[in-house]
Amino acid sequence: MEVLTLGDIEVDGRVSEASNLTLVGTVTLGDIALTCVYKPVRGERPLWDFPDGTLAQREYGAYLVAAAAGWDCVPPTVLRPGPFGAGMVQLWIDTPAAAGDGGELVDLVAIDDIPRGWKPVLNAIDTRGADVAVVHADEPALAVLAGFDLVVNNADRKGSHVLAPGDGRVLGVDHGLCFHQEDKLRTILWGWAGQPLPEPVVDGLRRLDRALQGELGEQLDELLTVRENSVLRKRIAALRHRPEFPEPPRNRTPIPWPPL
Repeated sequence: MEVLTLGDIEVDGRVSEASNLTLVGTVTLGDIALTCVYKPVRGERPLWDFPDGTLAQREYGAYLVAAAAGWDCVPPTVLRPGPFGAGMVQLWIDTPAAAGDGGELVDLVAIDDIPRGWKPVLNAIDTRGADVAVVHADEPALAVLAGFDLVVNNADRKGSHVLAPGDGRVLGVDHGLCFHQEDKLRTILWGWAGQPLPEPVVDGLRRLDRALQGELGEQLDELLTVRENSVLRKRIAALRHRPEFPEPPRNRTPIPWPPL
């Protein structure tokens, strides 16, 4: 975190398919150099349903929530100045080649080839007219990430935002569309709908309840609106009262686009 916060950032390239300006670079402090993702606020595209210039703050807030809950499902993230102005800086996560797009945890497969134990989320027809399905693994660490998404009200959990670094962790990235005051949950991780939340998620909710009374609450007060903070606390209370994954909503789109 010290290197991310205080190091010198040199931009090396850009993630061309990202909807907002997403730069990849090197942050250096002394003899330590880390690869990082840098998203300057000035590169954020305006959205109709989120306030302008707030996505970097939401990314940082998502990291703070994950850290306070003890979930370790978001890479280290800071808010700081950079070569193109203030923005979000996050540790780059290397993944095995096969999992570079989340393929080991979320996949698109033929309807008859769903791996044993995997959870189907969405059926579709490909360009050749074949029946296919979006599926995800039934992995405990992935279920924790799904629980995190409930808390932060993630409106954009695509398969490409799920990373498996190969050390047993499952990490989520790209959390700019979180913390909306309205129910915006859009995710490809609906496979546990109706099932109890796993114990690590329940334990994390307890920690968050306490943390919001102290430093975490003060930090989020600086990052989110009063209404968003109030609704966040209500979501946590509701999940503690009824600790289970919800069913997908029927009155709006529950899947981000594109899902992968």
